Amino acid sequence: MSAVQQVTVGHDEAEQRLDRWFRKRWPHVGQGRIEKMCRKGEIRVDGARAKTSTRVAPGQIVRVPPLPDPDATPRSAPAEPVQATDLDLTELVVHQDEHLIVLNKPPGLAVQGGSKQSKHLGAYLHQVRGDKDADARLVHRLDRDTSGLIVLARTGAAATALGALFRTRAVEKIYYAAVAGRPNPRAGTIRYALVKAGGRGAERMELVHPDEVNATEGAVHARTDYMVIDQAASRMAWVALRPVTGRTHQLRAHMAGIGNPIAGDGKYGSRGQENLGDGWGAGLGGGLSRKLHLHAASLSFQHPMTKRAMIFRAPLPEHMLRSWDMLGWDPFMAPDDPFSDEM
Repeated sequence: MSAVQQVTVGHDEAEQRLDRWFRKRWPHVGQGRIEKMCRKGEIRVDGARAKTSTRVAPGQIVRVPPLPDPDATPRSAPAEPVQATDLDLTELVVHQDEHLIVLNKPPGLAVQGGSKQSKHLGAYLHQVRGDKDADARLVHRLDRDTSGLIVLARTGAAATALGALFRTRAVEKIYYAAVAGRPNPRAGTIRYALVKAGGRGAERMELVHPDEVNATEGAVHARTDYMVIDQAASRMAWVALRPVTGRTHQLRAHMAGIGNPIAGDGKYGSRGQENLGDGWGAGLGGGLSRKLHLHAASLSFQHPMTKRAMIFRAPLPEHMLRSWDMLGWDPFMAPDDPFSDEM
């Protein structure tokens, strides 16, 4: 067992999540132990308590508690899941250069692993790393059941720059969704704040009125712009969603909150969900798929290294294409920018 250490993040190390930095330094320490040490306040950054998701930057000092010796750690369970081979990630590449990779993630694939999630995007990243000096690291997330565009950084410098773009809202994201009922008015902005609620293992966000944020512990401001593109009478609508902020489950909670849950959303849509179309988020009946109908359709940002304007688009997944066909919606008729003043 080692002694307490005060470790300075190296100037050759890019800004990154605390748990990722920790696993690079001490690969024999599992994710569960890192999370436990953070919860107990044993790991600190510049003297302050930290979460596994806290980002550490060069020059910061991390308090590291006593750790087991590498030889004393059982090796029967590897720290990272076994690399998966039943999915060809190269077929999902939308764009790739020496600095970044853009993928069209299929629905049902988690972005990161967990105690109950062995199949995840991270298990496939070896397929797109290329040469041994190249990397492929996540800079943002999508829910497991949400499909669409996700960006990976290939270098530490690109990861730092891309992370800054996402944090400063310099990346414009547009999602397509099928929702129960028909939002009224056809275009608007949802400004409800969000706060975590629910029991263990059942992460769920609840809405908080913007005026009550300061009085609600843990509440964070959130904003979503929406635009109805097409509709099936009052039963369902195809909406474009633009998350101005990037909160957990933001789009799903916001649409359910205004009475129009996203089709296939068993967490935020239920038979008791009131909406104009008498539908419910977990299943709208008929031949419609019960999978979540939420897709990250486009991403636009300035390339972190070349500074060129970049825009990427991804086609709808198969289950949404079937629903669009059934409802008579043409996915190719959507405007490039549903939120332009010309709409």
